[in-house]
Amino acid sequence: MEAKLKKELGTAMLRPAGHAGGGCISEGQSYDTDHGKVFVKINHKNEAKLMFDGEMASLEAILQTETVRVPKPLKVIELDTGGCAFVMEHLDMRGLSKYSRHLGEQLADMHLHNKRKLEKVNKEQQTIGKGAGQSDVVEKFGFGVQTCCGYLPQNNEWQDDWVTFFSRQRLQHQLNLVEKSYGDREARELWARLQLKISQFFTDVEIVPALLHGDLWGGNVAECADGPVIFDPSSFYGHSEFELGIAGMFGGFNRSFYSAYHEKIPKAPGFAQRNQLYQLYNYLNHWNHFGGGYRGSSLSVMRSLLK
Repeated sequence: MEAKLKKELGTAMLRPAGHAGGGCISEGQSYDTDHGKVFVKINHKNEAKLMFDGEMASLEAILQTETVRVPKPLKVIELDTGGCAFVMEHLDMRGLSKYSRHLGEQLADMHLHNKRKLEKVNKEQQTIGKGAGQSDVVEKFGFGVQTCCGYLPQNNEWQDDWVTFFSRQRLQHQLNLVEKSYGDREARELWARLQLKISQFFTDVEIVPALLHGDLWGGNVAECADGPVIFDPSSFYGHSEFELGIAGMFGGFNRSFYSAYHEKIPKAPGFAQRNQLYQLYNYLNHWNHFGGGYRGSSLSVMRSLLK
């Protein structure tokens, strides 16, 4: 593998340096090269290329907003032994503490980035003599490539309507996987009732497509000496509130993060119930990744939303 990395990176030196570790999906290692330090994620599964291509596109999209820092993606390399390596900028990171408030501000700016561009285009179109505006404004929900939340691929096909996108391409997709693996009768019955009610949670809520990290839990945030960092994204354009679903499930975000975020994006009426709905997606995704330990939480949220 090291010979392949040297060739693809155009470096004579490839020396393990500093950080090595692994999450529940991929393993990682920092290396010194002729061009500086890089971080390499390695995954030997057949689906690794799909997963890393989606992560690279996610990092590139976040970088283009110039809001919150992410590691710069460099290259996805197919390994001769099977699987892939994903090479990115090495960052000296530590746990998020000092820069929690900054992360809240910057995440809100990332979520508002597309909306601000859209408002600018609309304003220009109302001014005589202006052009058609920016072609990179996003007016639908989805993403240009497939991304994975964990190792499960997500359907990012573009939709005009957020409720349709979220119901079908997020919740229904996860429940189809639950049905295939477990044939869980109670989950099936609860979903049959809940899906009829979902649109009610979005009454009078304006939703402009926002670029999302997509998997923003405490393990995917950190800080460098000069500010916060987010990594391991699973991006798509969706409702900004979706991001706060998993953020609230496992800790890692303090009050200053939330207060800074909501100063820029205030809570809309019905936020608490929608937050539960977005947590449901993540509980179902965890059920499909890690097994029945997440069944109880998934069904409990569904019952609560049906009250």
